[in-house]
Amino acid sequence: MEKDNIAVGLDIGTTKIVAMIGKKNEYGKLEILGIGKSKSLGVARGVVNNITQTIQSIQQAILEAENNSGYKIKDVVVGIAGQHIRSIQHTDYISRSNPEEVIGEKDIQLLIDQVNKLAMLPGEEIIHVLPQEFKIDGQSEIKEPIGMYGGRLESSFHVVVGQASSIRNVGRCIQSSGIELSGLTLEPLASADAVLSQEEKEAGVALIDIGGGTTDLAIFKDGIIRHTAVIPFGGNVITDDIKEGCSIIEKQAELLKIKFGSAWPGENKDNEIVSIPGLRGREPKEISLKNLSKIIHARVVEIIEQVFAEIKAYGHEDPRKKLIAGIVLTGGGAQLKHIKQLVEYITGMDTRIGYPNEHLAGNSSEEISSPLFATAVGLVMNSIENSTQSAIRMEVVNEQPKVVYRNVPPPVQQQYEVEENYVERVETIDEPRDVRNNMAQEESTETKIRRSFFDRYVDKIKDFLDNAE
Repeated sequence: MEKDNIAVGLDIGTTKIVAMIGKKNEYGKLEILGIGKSKSLGVARGVVNNITQTIQSIQQAILEAENNSGYKIKDVVVGIAGQHIRSIQHTDYISRSNPEEVIGEKDIQLLIDQVNKLAMLPGEEIIHVLPQEFKIDGQSEIKEPIGMYGGRLESSFHVVVGQASSIRNVGRCIQSSGIELSGLTLEPLASADAVLSQEEKEAGVALIDIGGGTTDLAIFKDGIIRHTAVIPFGGNVITDDIKEGCSIIEKQAELLKIKFGSAWPGENKDNEIVSIPGLRGREPKEISLKNLSKIIHARVVEIIEQVFAEIKAYGHEDPRKKLIAGIVLTGGGAQLKHIKQLVEYITGMDTRIGYPNEHLAGNSSEEISSPLFATAVGLVMNSIENSTQSAIRMEVVNEQPKVVYRNVPPPVQQQYEVEENYVERVETIDEPRDVRNNMAQEESTETKIRRSFFDRYVDKIKDFLDNAE
């Protein structure tokens, strides 16, 4: 799998579990090689509540994806969501011992490690520490501090927090399904990668991902993540309302919502009726589409108002925080008829439906381009990014013929070659040490910070799972 730079994303949702296998083609677009879907039986509102059923659903989705693609899945990047997710804004600083030295990656890492030690509520753990803007000796709005001079390095952070037990339960399900957990990503961030353009992130945009059990929100401004939230309501509560309001079974309620449902009651005429087959020989039940839309409308308004409250909490009415690009809707709930118009009416903000087709290869099927698979596409993109960085680090190590050792007798040289397999970069005779150090610092600060944090965090979960056995 590593040779072809193939990656796998696993979206563990409340209504469905999706395993998606993909790779980048020669044009840098994402080519989907296989997809597997299964009904999610052990997850409620984004949280695992039945380990056995979740494992079975994951294995079913993985098997289908393997059969479709012909590849064997070994590891996956998994999306984290659920009502236990919350985010906080935090500002922290360090005082550097030698201001005459330029700021390096170790200073940034020291600052992030300091934030990772924040005291959380019992049972909570920090998932993401996302640096926003830096400040050096009072000079603000610095996006890249490396290479600058200064004594006091300060930064604002977006910190995402979740319940440790919920995250470990997901890890346990992955491990018990016979695959490895290679990374964790907050689902709103994955969806944002799939459906938002860089221009929208710069202008200011709110991504609303309406899933089955939760509605996820991610707000970007000036290209930086500013706010995230998870609302514990999604498409399932709409289905439940239809089931109760029309006195029908859940399967019928879901079909009614998908085929005839609308978020705008005024669109349906009073004489539009749909007939539902009766149970066990009973008379068919006739349901007015206007009443159906009224039920859907009431619940969708409630969900959107809660999301809008989060957008107000971010402070979008402040001219400096204005979301010029408005709102992007994605997820399965974005397919509901007239939801775009309803969101515009409630919020007064420009709205569009977000499709993940911008990053997909031209020959992708219409099904994969649906908002339903936005999170899965984003997770595959995240997995490719992670594996690409790993491949870059391994590339030089694997080029054994170019390694030259000075003044080492032949018997000892063999021993050195074995040991060199464990280092990230080997030394060559015509490359001075200071040049090598400079090259090592050229990788993007944000990328390195994110990778090092995720490596530690995933390792922490793996250690916990191994010890728990």
